[in-house]
Amino acid sequence: MTFVYRENVQGARPDLLQKYAPVFRRIAEGALERERQRVLPHEEIKWLKEAGFAAVRVPREQGGDGGSLVDLTALLIALGEADSNIPQALRGHVVFSEDRIFADPSPERDVWLRRFVAGEIAGNAWTEIGNVGLWQTATSVKTVDGIFRLDGRKFYTTGSIFADWIDVLARREDGVDVLALVRANSEGVTVSDDWDGFGQKTTGSGEAVFRSVAVDPDNILPFEARVPYQHALYQLVLLAALAGIGRAIVRDTAEQVRNRTRVYSTGTGPTDRQDPQIQQVVGQLAGFSYATEAATLRAAAAIQRAFEAKTAGPDAVKAATEAAHVEVYSAQIVVTELTQRAGSLLFNALSASAARDSHALDRHWRNARTISSHNPVINKERVIGDWHVNGVVPPINWSIGVPTPPVA
Repeated sequence: MTFVYRENVQGARPDLLQKYAPVFRRIAEGALERERQRVLPHEEIKWLKEAGFAAVRVPREQGGDGGSLVDLTALLIALGEADSNIPQALRGHVVFSEDRIFADPSPERDVWLRRFVAGEIAGNAWTEIGNVGLWQTATSVKTVDGIFRLDGRKFYTTGSIFADWIDVLARREDGVDVLALVRANSEGVTVSDDWDGFGQKTTGSGEAVFRSVAVDPDNILPFEARVPYQHALYQLVLLAALAGIGRAIVRDTAEQVRNRTRVYSTGTGPTDRQDPQIQQVVGQLAGFSYATEAATLRAAAAIQRAFEAKTAGPDAVKAATEAAHVEVYSAQIVVTELTQRAGSLLFNALSASAARDSHALDRHWRNARTISSHNPVINKERVIGDWHVNGVVPPINWSIGVPTPPVA
């Protein structure tokens, strides 16, 4: 299957598109086989690291690409067209690296920026396993013989199996939530590929276990100081993956139609590629893709404004962050709906042979449906409705867990 790289991602710097397009093409070439054989993209993520993708947002004067959040999102959309698993696998890195870029200048910050430029990436380990209450954190950081030790179990540790570092949400002995950064190969760290979802099968979103893992004090960061628009950015990465799926649906459907030689006697054209009804379906898919891409990039621009607001002070950042969440949640409603519809609608343009496992065209719907199950869209529809009707600002942070006290 040919990966057609389209250089019409709005708002992206042409030099960045040109820099990473060859890597995206290589990734696309093996995407279908990885899907069919459930092969994790270790090699493909290594290519991205070697190309400098870990430092797209790092300022140029510090060795990175100096890209904006719109630039990065456009790249993630193109990468999602190649393989939607990989943007999601890099989700933890996108947000943690943004946290370090947003932080005030310091020697500690510079250490992290140099790591990103060297190709090091961070994974994610936030979600607790089991009977843990809302806003509670069972994973702990405690001092043992003068050394900070991390203990706990996490699930949905997306990307950690590919990462150099793992960003772990934990609770300190004084009850304060912190982020503990540990080397993925540290003694006591075990990351498993036990994600058994029907979609996004190669994101490495499994379990991570931390048993008395030593943590450098410099790598324990206060959660409350985290980049304020982090949750909007987490969601934006998923939107970029969905927009990438939308592009892939158009690409694959057009290719299938273009190459078909058999027709139905009930069709309306001499060949499928000349059949007006089939052309209409492909046009509808292209329109869906256009809308999802535009919505995602508009949301990215809103988060970029929150980043830039730092120069104007905390109040400006707060206002821009709230506005960014409205934009991202609004985009989520559109992108989620249209991408899932496209994943089903594509088969209207094709015949029964398109349902063969060898084509794996069903992966587009499965992947879109799986991504859309994170941060449920029904919740976002409600909060956006509440914002429009009552002016209630959408929540900046949220939690998942057992109700406290438990529901009778």
